[in-house]
Amino acid sequence: VPRMPLTCSPVCLLLLLLLLLTALEIMVGAHSLCFNFTIKSWSRPGQPWCEAQVFMNKNLFLQYDSDSNMVKPLGLLGKKVNATSTWGELTQTLGEVGRDLRMLLLDVKPQIKTSGPSTLQVKMLCQREAERCTGASWQFAINGEKCLLFDVMNMTWTVINHEARKIKETWKKDRGLEKYFRKLSLGDCDHWLREFLGHREAMPEPTVSPVNASDIHGSSSSLPDTWIILGAFILTVLMGNFLIYVM
Repeated sequence: VPRMPLTCSPVCLLLLLLLLLTALEIMVGAHSLCFNFTIKSWSRPGQPWCEAQVFMNKNLFLQYDSDSNMVKPLGLLGKKVNATSTWGELTQTLGEVGRDLRMLLLDVKPQIKTSGPSTLQVKMLCQREAERCTGASWQFAINGEKCLLFDVMNMTWTVINHEARKIKETWKKDRGLEKYFRKLSLGDCDHWLREFLGHREAMPEPTVSPVNASDIHGSSSSLPDTWIILGAFILTVLMGNFLIYVM
């Protein structure tokens, strides 16, 4: 019995092709830059009250602390960035953001249920895909407990821990604070990510990831060879079926 070629309508083929191209674009084009800050309301002399780690596509490549007020490069990408004009700008901005976050912590400290020193952990994340910013957010944790999430793209607050509801209301009323977060995310962070993407060929293997990296919605910039082969195979099959159909 002769076998009939497996075909479908041109519309079906085009839809499958569009879905495949969209999936490939997402996997190839997504990049993220994440800043992890740890702020202490009080620290002993000689110990930093602010520490920061910077990750690109989940690769740690920069560290900062308030004690030295210096940015330390890590890995090949860190060394590449160290040779650019962005380095001094990063050092200054990280110091300023650290001081601003500490003021936020001191302002809300009376609302925190603890008698001793308090800590504020902050994650600032921005993403780029297809040459545009597709995501920006701030996540806040107090004494290790996640409490608030600020989505910069739609300017909305989400309460993760109900005990932080008063803090959310306080910060939400401060329009200047929201604009400040937006400027840092969509301005500075996105600008640095574009700059660092020029050096992404020097990125090391992802040996170190941010704490709770599953919470970060970025994806790696590298596309595995398996997906490339699979994509090429599917495209070949689709085009072959299309040619059979039209002939």
